[in-house]
Amino acid sequence: MIIQPKSRGFICTTAHPEGCASQVQRQIEYVQSKPAINGPRNVLVVGASTGYGLASRIVASFASGANTIGVYFDKAAEGVRTASAGWYNSAAFEQAAAAAGNKSFSIVGDAFSDEIKAKTLDLIRTELGQIDLVVYSVASPRRTHPKTGESFASVIKPLGETYSNKTVNFHNGEVTTATIEPATEDELRQTIAVMGGEDWEMWIDELQKAGLLADNATTVAYSYLGPEITHAVYKEGTIGAAKDDLEVTSKRLNEKLAASGGRSFISVNKALVTQSSSAIPVVPLYISALYKVMKEKGLHEGCIEQMYRLFSERLYGAAPAALDEKGRIRIDDWEMRDDVQAEVAQLWADLTTENVYEKSDLLGYRKEFFQLFGFETDGINYEADTNPEVDIPNLR
Repeated sequence: MIIQPKSRGFICTTAHPEGCASQVQRQIEYVQSKPAINGPRNVLVVGASTGYGLASRIVASFASGANTIGVYFDKAAEGVRTASAGWYNSAAFEQAAAAAGNKSFSIVGDAFSDEIKAKTLDLIRTELGQIDLVVYSVASPRRTHPKTGESFASVIKPLGETYSNKTVNFHNGEVTTATIEPATEDELRQTIAVMGGEDWEMWIDELQKAGLLADNATTVAYSYLGPEITHAVYKEGTIGAAKDDLEVTSKRLNEKLAASGGRSFISVNKALVTQSSSAIPVVPLYISALYKVMKEKGLHEGCIEQMYRLFSERLYGAAPAALDEKGRIRIDDWEMRDDVQAEVAQLWADLTTENVYEKSDLLGYRKEFFQLFGFETDGINYEADTNPEVDIPNLR
């Protein structure tokens, strides 16, 4: 079939297998061009098929020679429907890892469920023995609690009062004002239940109880803070409250892991184009302005560059990881440089529909959005007949 992008708002409903494979290969080649890392040997990535989770798995495998297990919720092709991008990404990763001689396995299903946790633990026990790095990178709008059966839905809303600021339709460049009503107490509760630290802690508890965490094991979860421009809808909104819960969880996990020499971290990462960030009002316009400034300064990084720097300099560098006043790793340090933020703020004040392409990198944002799904990738013939059915070699 001829596979073309079909988008609806911040969702692309098709994905291209060859384009996704090419994007994965580009990330692998970047890592292979860098010095090897004396890092983890057996890695579990929960939320492994796109974005920072996928990049973490690539760095672990191709910079450290690690064996990896990826847990993710993606769908295979069915009839005229393509598979999801994460499915194609994972298939390409599994093939490349096998060629490099590294063990890799995929478990597809609901990472929040007891069933998938049990299945993953059995696989670790059978194939790897113990895990020395657990990456938690789940981005889901919904969660069903495995013990109570209650279903939760997250919302992206401010707290306390209505919020208004600029936003952009990145498909047509129209800059408008987004107005968001504040979250209710129940919406806040549900968002924390989905995006907070409870499930992360459940994973670590199960691994510890089963004796599947190695001595000196590390676990890391990813977060974002951002600048004042986005604080009301992010850092000080429902998502920020969930990330606060994630940080409290990390401190608790540090205490649980300390007896065996283990450690737990929150890594605050840079703003990047992801399907999740595309759904947050204000953020796509901010990222477009940020990209313009950081590219001009030679500071721009994507997921793979961020994760290589995190692993090589912070998690497994020669010196102990430098932490901020709240005990977090700050791999967003280049984004938050004073000179970068001053220039972004100046651009932000002037951004309109008429000048958005001149004063921001909206074209770059849009291209990266479609590349998430395997489109707008150099070297791919999108007019060619393409088989959407792709197998993941080590799917369990």
